[in-house]
Amino acid sequence: MSLSFEDTATTDSNTTSAQQAQKKRLINGWHVDVNQLMPLKYRWAWEHYLNGCANHWMPTEVPMTKDIETWRSNKLTADERLVIMRNLGFFATAESLVGNNLVLAIFKHITNAECRQYLLRQAFEEAIHTHTFLYIVESLGLNEREVFNMYHEIPSIQKKDDFEMQLTSAVLDPDFSTESFEGMQQFLKNLIGYYIIMEGIFFYSGFVMMLSFHRRNLMTGVGEQFQYILRDETIHLNFGIDLINGIKAENPQLWTPEFQAHIIDLIKQAVELEIAYAHDCLPNGILGLNAEAFRNYVQHIADRRLERIGIAPLYHSSHPFPWMSETMDLSKEKNFFETRVTEYQAASNLNWD
Repeated sequence: MSLSFEDTATTDSNTTSAQQAQKKRLINGWHVDVNQLMPLKYRWAWEHYLNGCANHWMPTEVPMTKDIETWRSNKLTADERLVIMRNLGFFATAESLVGNNLVLAIFKHITNAECRQYLLRQAFEEAIHTHTFLYIVESLGLNEREVFNMYHEIPSIQKKDDFEMQLTSAVLDPDFSTESFEGMQQFLKNLIGYYIIMEGIFFYSGFVMMLSFHRRNLMTGVGEQFQYILRDETIHLNFGIDLINGIKAENPQLWTPEFQAHIIDLIKQAVELEIAYAHDCLPNGILGLNAEAFRNYVQHIADRRLERIGIAPLYHSSHPFPWMSETMDLSKEKNFFETRVTEYQAASNLNWD
């Protein structure tokens, strides 16, 4: 059967489209132009972008009346207040660190349009998370200096932040490039430090601690916001893992035994820093939580992160907080998107004084 002119044109167009898609690379692409999305090559990146958009929320849409009443009452013990303050202090700084690394380093060196589209969405979400902590601090009438300067004053928080900055500092250098073998490995280490360690390990003890209050029907507004942050961070983590594995697949020469051993060493250091942070937040424990349980938890999630980037688990620890699985399922708690307008109106009319 002979092809008509129209058939030939369609075939040529499809061939050209396929060739253009094949030229796309996650790093060191042919060039970065006007964020040319079509034809899509990495559909997983586009799916993450769509999922992120579907999860849109704002902290001011969550009412804080009950939280204010609880905070001003004697319902919380000194140890419970310490847990809340420590985690607000850590997250308030950490979210700005990840936002800086995302905008100033990662976006610059990713040369694929659909991945950049997701990174733009993620950058906005990081801004929303920073906004959330300011909203909580203002709502509860907390000492802003105490919360936002905690990374200078609490050693366990400072050590986590310093460790993260060491992992990402090289890529923030204006002269950094991914064109060399060493540069590509350094960038891959940055992504692992950013997505696997910071967002995949350093955030999760805090999520358990804060959501434990929500589980007990305490500080429900703060807990709801942490649920939404956790939902965002789950997509961030999944995107980061896909990105890391995609770069590995396109550049298998980077994934040397020596490099893997270095990553394992970094994960081990991160686990110990996170366990020390848990001990600092829970010196005496609170109902249902104690510092020792977090050793198992942090080791458990570290193993899950390692497995997803192709490294065998190290710890084989059990999950001590099975209730987290249900807490993470927002649909069982409430339908946020059916109640958000009413809640926004209620929150906007509150007088925090």
